[in-house]
Amino acid sequence: MQLLKEYWPQLLAVLGFVVWVVRTEAAVHANTRELRRLQHQRNEDQAAHKEARASTNAMLAEVRADIKELLRRKE
Repeated sequence: MQLLKEYWPQLLAVLGFVVWVVRTEAAVHANTRELRRLQHQRNEDQAAHKEARASTNAMLAEVRADIKELLRRKE
């Protein structure tokens, strides 16, 4: 008991440090999960945009071909 009375500030500091380390580790894990979620979302968004660009390019190619055909008919 005398040991506890003598070293209580140091023991409290160690306990505070342990709590801080546990909270920091939990925050790191939460950030890691959020980064993985954002990366997955980004990959999905990129795939959707790639598909949209391909569709737009196909439509533009068709319009271009139609315009060329109309210009050929006028000659």
